[in-house]
Amino acid sequence: MLDLKPYRDALALPGLRPLLLVAILARVPVAATAVVMTLHVLDLGHGYFAAGLVGAAMTAGSALGAPLLGRLADGRGLRPMLLLTTAVSALFWGTAPVLPYPVLLGAAFVGGLLTLPVFSVVRQSIAALVPPPQRRQAYALDSMSVELSFMIGPAGAVALATSASPTLTMYAVGGGIVLAGLTLLVLNPPTRARDEETTPAQPLPRRQWLTPRLIGLLAGGAASTLVIAGSDVAVVAALRDAGQVDWTGVVLALWASYSLVGGFTYGALSRPVPSLALTAMLGLVIVPVGLGSGEWWLLALVLLPSGALTAPTVAATADAVSRLVPASVRGEAMGLHASAMVVGLALGAPLAGAVIDASAPAWGFAATGLLGALIALAVLPTELRHRRSDAPATAAAITPTAATTPDSAPRGRSPRRAGFRRRARGPIHRGRPRQPGGSFWNPE
Repeated sequence: MLDLKPYRDALALPGLRPLLLVAILARVPVAATAVVMTLHVLDLGHGYFAAGLVGAAMTAGSALGAPLLGRLADGRGLRPMLLLTTAVSALFWGTAPVLPYPVLLGAAFVGGLLTLPVFSVVRQSIAALVPPPQRRQAYALDSMSVELSFMIGPAGAVALATSASPTLTMYAVGGGIVLAGLTLLVLNPPTRARDEETTPAQPLPRRQWLTPRLIGLLAGGAASTLVIAGSDVAVVAALRDAGQVDWTGVVLALWASYSLVGGFTYGALSRPVPSLALTAMLGLVIVPVGLGSGEWWLLALVLLPSGALTAPTVAATADAVSRLVPASVRGEAMGLHASAMVVGLALGAPLAGAVIDASAPAWGFAATGLLGALIALAVLPTELRHRRSDAPATAAAITPTAATTPDSAPRGRSPRRAGFRRRARGPIHRGRPRQPGGSFWNPE
């Protein structure tokens, strides 16, 4: 049953509404960078392969730079990192339209390495602003804002490039990214909650928090975006093969709208669904999509399950990572999360393209869907082992004094209403105390 009260409670938290609003506006130019760079390289007289190399250079730089920038924010604070990345973004986008192609290729890597990390900054700040019981709704709202940004950014960039020029569009996108950096500097969202301010400023050694469990979550995140990127390519190929390429924009827009609805539904559910399970389901429901590629409306219809799972999967993965690491390294961890998602995007498109070139568009859906599901299922046992090992400790921690926890009832209230009835069914319940480095299977 859907419950909208958690959304209202989350949005009532101080600082969350302005952060989400800034996130939407800041991500619009970031979402447009790939298509803008492609149009610019084509305008220089080069082909799609050359444009792909520039995009790959930016992607590789971004994947390497995100955790480094997160570590900088953990150790020095958010503003120094934002100053650095905003200045580098201004320099890169201010000069990129006039650079010759070989120089642009190298500059794209540096620009990606020190690009403004809007996604990881916003998700790190959500973990600081929102208590754990309400983070699922906050991250669901964040995932929906990502969908809105990607619906607006690329389409707006194409419209401006065709009506004006790719060069002007490059300057516009660069100006938007710089403005986003300046806005985040003024907003200066927190990166740690008040009760986390005593956490040591010096990041912990990675061996203490970069555990197999966290690596499994990151692999699941990469698998989800691999499926999404591969399916994106397969949709275009399927419609082109059917002679209905003019409907591509409509189908992709409907797919994004399914994701918005799915993200909203996920946040309103009474209990969460684990991120690895969502990733596995996302991969599996993509596999048969190619069977409906004969007509555009049928393809749009069979994309509904995968679209409805897209935003929930991204939200659940970000939520899980934020819960699993200490606050002192959350910036670096969210940077690794961003890198994992980028790596999945970078691998999914060429994988689907290679499969489609060798066979048919339907196999592009099947290949990326199966690979994503297999990755999620391969790392799921690691999480299950941790879940079983956490259970005895959780049961031992539940005593009558647990009534002082935030989710339990005050004295005089019925034990049934305080959650004790649920306790008899197993160690996982709404009233349990949160364990250090708590499991993302926690239904809070």
